[in-house]
Amino acid sequence: MKPSLHARTMIAAMRVTRRKQTFADVAKLHWSLEPRQQPADAEPPDSVREQVLVTKQEIGDRPVYTLRPRRGYSSRHVLYFHGGAYVHQIQKDHWSFLARLVTETGCTATAPLYPLAPTNRYDDTIAVVKAVYKEKLSGLHSDDQILMGDSAGGGLALVLAQSLRDEGSPQPKEIVLLSPWLDITMSDPAQHEYDKHDPYLGIPGLLEAGRLYAGALDPADPLVSPLTGDLTGLGSLSVFIGTRDVLLSDARRFRAKAAAAGVPVEYWEYEDMFHAWMIASLPEAKKASARIADLIVRGGRR
Repeated sequence: MKPSLHARTMIAAMRVTRRKQTFADVAKLHWSLEPRQQPADAEPPDSVREQVLVTKQEIGDRPVYTLRPRRGYSSRHVLYFHGGAYVHQIQKDHWSFLARLVTETGCTATAPLYPLAPTNRYDDTIAVVKAVYKEKLSGLHSDDQILMGDSAGGGLALVLAQSLRDEGSPQPKEIVLLSPWLDITMSDPAQHEYDKHDPYLGIPGLLEAGRLYAGALDPADPLVSPLTGDLTGLGSLSVFIGTRDVLLSDARRFRAKAAAAGVPVEYWEYEDMFHAWMIASLPEAKKASARIADLIVRGGRR
């Protein structure tokens, strides 16, 4: 099925405005850092506060926002990690997406503004991610815990799930990965072909962002490239991806590796859709959101 007119228009607009240049040109990635790292610009907008209840606290000296429904509470709690290649702050689309999920499912959603590179490295970020999990989700029954993230945030969700498994902690009921960035080495040869059709991301900028985030750590280490780690013993895994995404290779390799390890993955690949399209205001995103909402509410305790 072809993308909707709205989706095709968005792709055309990204090409006309040369949106990809931020990740296709290392210098432009660096120029983007300061304007895209302002915490004050990352607060939930008024339009979101009108839909859901929003509270703010600090965990590990970082702002952490929690969104709750105005009515119809459920016991499910989504811990959401935003994308941005570990160097860009959360965006308005993320908040709108979370507000939709909270409204549709009655869940609670928490999103930390975790430390960003290059001022911080992976160890700073993971420490905050673990602290937020401990504060917000660890006291809940595992059936009520959902880890979710897009792009780099998908990588963080998987790193956290692997860490919980290694510590012997119960696995969250669901681990939902949206256009996930699971290998910062960008070493799969297929990605060069995918890069030609991606209107947003580019290999040079992603390599540089990954380098800034990993610091002295080997970029193939599972702490920054969780696709290289062990996938056994994790909670229910789901992946959403589009075929116009340079990270399509990550998603397909993740599915294959999980299958080889006997780990089931629910996998949705959307033809001609671009990076993180599922958090945008598109007809395709509404369908994906409905599937994601089903993942949040399904199963668990009766």
